[in-house]
Amino acid sequence: MPTAAVDSHMGVARTLKALRARVDNWRNSGLSVAFAPTMGALHDGHLSLVKRALSLADRTVVSIFVNPRQFAAHEDLGSYPRTEARDLELLQKAGCHLAYIPDPVEMYPAGYQTSVSVEGLSQGLCGASRPHFFGGVATVVCKLLNQCRPNVAIFGEKDFQQLAIIKRMVRDLDLGVDIVGAPIVREKDGLAMSSRNVYLNEDERLLAGRLNGVLAETAAALGRGEAASIAVRDGRTKLEAAGFTAIDYFEVRDSAELALAPDGPIERESRVFAAVIVGRTRLIDNWAVPAPLNP
Repeated sequence: MPTAAVDSHMGVARTLKALRARVDNWRNSGLSVAFAPTMGALHDGHLSLVKRALSLADRTVVSIFVNPRQFAAHEDLGSYPRTEARDLELLQKAGCHLAYIPDPVEMYPAGYQTSVSVEGLSQGLCGASRPHFFGGVATVVCKLLNQCRPNVAIFGEKDFQQLAIIKRMVRDLDLGVDIVGAPIVREKDGLAMSSRNVYLNEDERLLAGRLNGVLAETAAALGRGEAASIAVRDGRTKLEAAGFTAIDYFEVRDSAELALAPDGPIERESRVFAAVIVGRTRLIDNWAVPAPLNP
């Protein structure tokens, strides 16, 4: 397999031209490329994507771009954590080969008019309360994949609806990239890692750590054959008893098409999905229903 000594230290590209030059050099040398898009403020969950990418290809690119098109006017675009120097240090230590850090003008130059939407899968769950969100995500991911042209791209399963949408977009648009989902990385108490967790104060952080427990208990009940309607009802009751007063959704859906589970025992591969508001922080998480579904 070809090697390239110049890639022993991580590079940084801030323009499409610089990104393409580096990636084209690798591809012309017969090297495969993996890509992991992020919005920065990296944590161990992001670094698990890098690790997975390194296991799947010869070279790994990680993007850092806070995408303005997936934020509504009232959301946290301006305050979203930005820690570029620390992010680059973490990526270097993780073995990343290239960090791609475009600015908004590079991504959306003057006169930009195009957007990408994925119907169906964007409905419900986060799409119901954030109707702007997945159009912005699909657009930026489509652009990033076209810019980097990787063999494989890695996305975390915490944003499971997003993962499903990206898989469908890549398939529908014939983008020629393998999309791989990576398991959720959790804190010691089970809270799914997220860059927005830094918004939580001490009391909110304690409460947030209880969400995954309710998800796990609900998934276990479904795995034992409990009807979806009963499991969801009991799960919401547990969330409210734990102190979650703002529940956006708590649902059981099919893992493939994200269709709502019918009443009765679960018969297809499914997950329990939740979104809650804790203080000013919106938390999402999901939990796979264990097999066998009907013991």
